[in-house]
Amino acid sequence: MENILYSIVGLIAKIHTILLTINDAREQSFTDKELHFIVLGVIGLIMVFVLYPLFKFLAKTGHTMVIVFFYVTTVLIVIAFAIEIGQRVTGTGIMEFDDIVYGIAGFLAMFIVFCVIRGIYHLIRKAIKKDEDEWYN
Repeated sequence: MENILYSIVGLIAKIHTILLTINDAREQSFTDKELHFIVLGVIGLIMVFVLYPLFKFLAKTGHTMVIVFFYVTTVLIVIAFAIEIGQRVTGTGIMEFDDIVYGIAGFLAMFIVFCVIRGIYHLIRKAIKKDEDEWYN
């Protein structure tokens, strides 16, 4: 997981360099803030176009937990980065990438346990309902 996150950070740095090079080569006068405005606006809109149909499909097919998982994971990643940045800025701790990895891994482990318990619960409910239906017929 650490390698994946480092790869994503590296990819973002490469894209940032490419965009700055294009901006400079075309002699555009976009500031860093204007480039962030444009790039994040485009990325956000692309994500809406991709995720809206996916989430709509998942909601229609009763897979709301998958939507919740995507949302919570995204928010937790943002919170984990914010905590680490906050530790760096305030000097209340050491800013380490491993802390983010372990935090997300903790959520994933607990979510898996939750899913197993939830699955057992639904299997028991289904079995009880089946027994009730057979008893009444």
